[in-house]
Amino acid sequence: MKKIVIAIDGHSSSGKSTMAKDLAREIGYTYIDTGAMYRAVTLYCLRNGLFVGDDKVKEDELEAAMEKMDISFRFNPETGRSDTYLDGTDVEKEIRTMAVADKVSLIAALGFVRRALVTKQREMGKEKGIVMDGRDIGTVVFPDAELKIFVTASPEVRAKRRQEELIAKGTPVSYEEVLANVKKRDYIDSTRAESPLRRADDALVLDNSTMSLAEQKEWLLERYREVAGA
Repeated sequence: MKKIVIAIDGHSSSGKSTMAKDLAREIGYTYIDTGAMYRAVTLYCLRNGLFVGDDKVKEDELEAAMEKMDISFRFNPETGRSDTYLDGTDVEKEIRTMAVADKVSLIAALGFVRRALVTKQREMGKEKGIVMDGRDIGTVVFPDAELKIFVTASPEVRAKRRQEELIAKGTPVSYEEVLANVKKRDYIDSTRAESPLRRADDALVLDNSTMSLAEQKEWLLERYREVAGA
């Protein structure tokens, strides 16, 4: 059975990260959450006062900081998944807050940030045997990936899932607030000049609006077996 690169792209809160993590664990691959990398940069900006108003970033300061910023993943034996570390500190919980979610698309639209993180992502995947999810994995990071999946669902379904996830983690938030955030991120992600969100021409589309986690898992495993010869 050959090792391959599996690229999973899609809209925010479409469930692609959960799917990618479970698939990687099931087939023994390394999972890389590229969205967490952009969230970590966003958290850095929040901590260091690099946002100006609602939609501006101190780009010169951030670009200088990118050279020294360390973003890594470490396996958590308690959860069976990898946690995100920023400059040696576990930030997995902090990067999942609404404060970060509200700003992350602004950071992801910056060309110098994307170029720096894409370089890191390609290095992580050079040995193959990885599942990587994000917005531009199949179009920019690994355009030659053997298996590409584009995940989507209606904004309303994605907002409901995200709200339930946040409440389960102890963060009370209204459905209306989350829906507005989802639609805002969709617009920014799809219209940005640098690596906009789009489906790769050879990507398989998975609309999971009405699918259970078990159905999604089986669908992904079948696609993996077809490509990897399992």
